[in-house]
Order: sequence, then structure tokens, then C-alpha cells
Amino acid sequence: MPIDDLPAAEDALVQLDELLASSTHGKWQGFCADRGKPYPFFALVPDENLCSWAREGLIPSGKALDFGCGNGRNAVFMARRAMSVEGVDFSPSAIEWAKSEIARANLSVRLRCASVFDLALEPGSYDLVYDSGCFHHIPPHRREHYVGLVAEVLKPGGVFGLVCFAPDGGSGYSDTDVYDRASMGGGLGYSEARLREIWSESFHIESIRRMRDLGADSDMFGKSYLWALLGRKR
Repeated sequence: MPIDDLPAAEDALVQLDELLASSTHGKWQGFCADRGKPYPFFALVPDENLCSWAREGLIPSGKALDFGCGNGRNAVFMARRAMSVEGVDFSPSAIEWAKSEIARANLSVRLRCASVFDLALEPGSYDLVYDSGCFHHIPPHRREHYVGLVAEVLKPGGVFGLVCFAPDGGSGYSDTDVYDRASMGGGLGYSEARLREIWSESFHIESIRRMRDLGADSDMFGKSYLWALLGRKR
């Protein structure tokens, strides 16, 4: 089905969710069950861009929401900076892992296992929304909804941090491919221009750069096939 023909009615959105469900729901249910998988983002260290932004005073204090929190590595970093942190992930095994890491660090982080679209979040209540690896798994028909959700929950002038696939890191699928193949193919890659197009209406883009490529022995996570975007709510 050509992407231009996709209807916007809510019942049609649900049908498209169901089209992709078989290739996504099962994948995420036990994604973090084997913590020894050689995925670089399983390392229990924070994103290098998040650390850099914190050092530069670009990350606000206050209340933070971590979308796609995974094993909690970035939530732990933010909580150690005395932020009030909430982590959300669709994967039950990821949430269980995050719980153990947060307990090990003797920190307090509220964790929820849910789709970001099923959450009841108070508008204008967060100083920071951070997304490391969630957005590139959002299907095209939910993209506009996701951008609106991020903007809605942030306070005026609130900060949004994003880490997502560049074209050389993603599946190579176009929006049309997603529906033709009924799959996200492991995540969509975005050009810098496309990211600016998607996020600039709601956010002033303060920076977009590639992550620094760091080794497995680093105390931070970084891969150069990922973008790091910092924006401020208009």
C-alpha cells in the first residue's frame, strides 16, 4: 500500500498497528532476557552525548522521562544527577533488567512497562524527555503522534534528547517498505534533513551530530551510525 494512501482515521491506525504487531510484539517481549547478547547498547554505561550535554549544562534538573529505557543505563545516569526519573519500555525483560540495575545503584526510578502511546502522562510536566533508541522503532503512521506526545508532556522550554539511527545504521527501509513488508526491519534510519523536518515544528533544534564511536571498554556508549539530537520545546 503506498504511504500516500494510508488513511489517518483512528480505526485505520489501529489496523496498521495490527499489521506490524506480529513482527514487533514478540521481538520485544523477551528482547533483554539474555543479558549476555553482544549488543553494544546492552553495556551498562550512559550515552556519550548525554554525558556531554550534562557537563555543558544543557540538561535541566528536575523531572525526566526516559522513553525506551532498556536496561536503565541512561535512567541511572540521570537519577545520579538528582533528577526525578521515570523510565518506560515495551519489553518486560528490559524493565526487569532495569529494576535490578536501579536497585544495585541504590537509586529511585519509576519504571513502567507499556507502549508510549498507552501512557496517561500529565501535559507540561517534564523538564526533559530522553529517547535513546525508541523513535527509530516508531512506525510511520505513528510518527506525528509521537512527536506531538513528546512536545505535549514537556514544560515550555523543556529539553528533548534523541539518539536514533542514521541511514547507515538503520534497516534501509522506506516508509512504504514498512507496510509492504509488514516489518520495521530492525529500525528506520533518518537523514539529518529528515530529522530537522520532523522535529523542527515543535522544537528549536540546538544541535544534531553523529555520536562519537567508543569502544567496549569505555565508560560511555557511542556508535557513529547513530545521531544525537538536542532540541528545546518552542
